Amino acid sequence: MKNSLLLLAISLIFLRCSNAQNEHQSAADSFMIAAWTGAGMAESEAEWREKFQMFSEHGLTDLFLSASVEKTTEVIGYASDYNINIHAWVWTLNRPGDTTAAKHPEWYAVNRNGDNSYDYRAYVDYYQWLSPFSPGAREYITSKMVSYANIPGLTSVHLDYVRYVDVILGADLQPKYDLVQDRQFPEYDYGYHPIAREGFKEIFEVDPMDLEHPELSTEWLQYRLNAVTSLVNEIAQEVHARGKQLSAAVFPFPVMSRQMVRQDWASWNLDIALPMLYHNFYRQNLEWIKFSAEQGVRESHGRFDIVAGLFIPALSPEELETAVEKARSGGAKGISVFDIGAMTPDHWGVLKELPKK
Repeated sequence: MKNSLLLLAISLIFLRCSNAQNEHQSAADSFMIAAWTGAGMAESEAEWREKFQMFSEHGLTDLFLSASVEKTTEVIGYASDYNINIHAWVWTLNRPGDTTAAKHPEWYAVNRNGDNSYDYRAYVDYYQWLSPFSPGAREYITSKMVSYANIPGLTSVHLDYVRYVDVILGADLQPKYDLVQDRQFPEYDYGYHPIAREGFKEIFEVDPMDLEHPELSTEWLQYRLNAVTSLVNEIAQEVHARGKQLSAAVFPFPVMSRQMVRQDWASWNLDIALPMLYHNFYRQNLEWIKFSAEQGVRESHGRFDIVAGLFIPALSPEELETAVEKARSGGAKGISVFDIGAMTPDHWGVLKELPKK
């Protein structure tokens, strides 16, 4: 009897150790190695399959693809043979060249000067932003995301440009536009749609335009943050109802995101957040990647995974290896590179070695 009990105890200990080892291996295997790319990456089925074969051999697990619903559906059929997950990368509030939205000028965002984003393009011509306060714009955007969420085999609907116009550009970008943004200039301060102003006045009994410094009002900031958050969470409900995940490309970490682009992504009902940790945009070193990942992990409280976006043109292969380690040590559950066209054979070599580590 004693021998039987001893054998049972040893068996249980062995089983627990084995399970722990398997769980550890599963966690290691779950580290996402991804990239953003457009539909122009390949043309024919043979070319797509050649690309996916190479991606698979170099450890890529996921691809964030900007393409039509039809093209995305087609590409998923190829990618599934190589165990690569496809995410539908969709521009959300910034809708340049959108012929449907263009028929509704009341859908567009408005800045502190009263300029409509369809007519006044801040920074670049492709900045044509819809307002999260416009019911018509919200319904239209959600319907676009639903069309992608209905695609069989899709892993996630991936939101991009889900924010306001950059009220403050990164330090390295300002000189490119001959700007010194030492304060919030009205032409870049968005969220002043008539519906937004009316709603704010109903609550606080003041039109934000009548405030001496509306850009400094914490209530007005939070009110605008909430509009984007509620839109994302409505999209999340629709996407999740169709059995798909919701992911988003976001600014580096929550405090920075709120200040620079009015984006409170730590409050969103996501499955994956991909903060774009493009250190060179902000004149930062590689240690900043770890710092930024840590802030996102801390503020999201483990409600969704953090996957670090890395900017390949600013990273040598050796620096890419360091950047991945910084992201991982900061709590990131994977990395995504932008963009795949900037990858050299040596960069791919770094990614190929990641699963072994």
